[in-house]
Amino acid sequence: MEPPHNDTSKQGPGRRRPWVVGISGASGTPYAASVLRGLLAAGEAVDLIVSRASRLTLLDETGIAFRDAHWRADLREWLARGADGKPSTFPVTEADLADVRYWPAGDLAAGPSSGSYPVKGMLIVPASTACVAGVALGLSKDLLQRVASVTLKERRRLVVTVRETPLNGPTLKHLVTLDEAGAVVLPASPAFYAGATHIQDLVDFVAGRVLDAAEVPHGLYRRWEGELRGGSREKEAEEAPEAR
Repeated sequence: MEPPHNDTSKQGPGRRRPWVVGISGASGTPYAASVLRGLLAAGEAVDLIVSRASRLTLLDETGIAFRDAHWRADLREWLARGADGKPSTFPVTEADLADVRYWPAGDLAAGPSSGSYPVKGMLIVPASTACVAGVALGLSKDLLQRVASVTLKERRRLVVTVRETPLNGPTLKHLVTLDEAGAVVLPASPAFYAGATHIQDLVDFVAGRVLDAAEVPHGLYRRWEGELRGGSREKEAEEAPEAR
């Protein structure tokens, strides 16, 4: 008989392997909401970490107070809200959140704090400059930074969606450090070739690029196909009256 610590009964192909989504205090909570909706739509499991600073940003940008004791209800309300602030823009049910696990930012004994906890990788969206510095320097001052450090040491995918402008020298050096450590540095920079007509389109473009970096399939934006004015032509076709 194998010793208990070698029991492989729970290590089969159906074992849960989530993406950890860390949300820091930078402006840009709609980016995080779009990424979360994209992951759940793709059938991915999610472990969620919301930093203390990000709760203030979320309250300021959406009016939603994210509470540990009521995180599921607060998350559902947040994900249903559009980037323009309108509530109930997206249908989000309890079933949609069935495979979301929440870890308080102060819980340094949480599952993802250990390299033995099975995850696919980590997406930090948005990432503040303070978060970037903490991860680059290996400070691990809260669970978000600790999990990012674990992700790097385990050679898993780490996507850092930095949201700040302009960038000063120390932050640029920290971003280079993260790049050299194997992270994907992905600035929250929307593009316009996809024919955006709404703020949600710009948000979804950035979220889609985050999911691209994680190799998660999605349909959040129109991809470049080598045709000039493709986005504007598509928009003109939608706006044109039906041919008589």
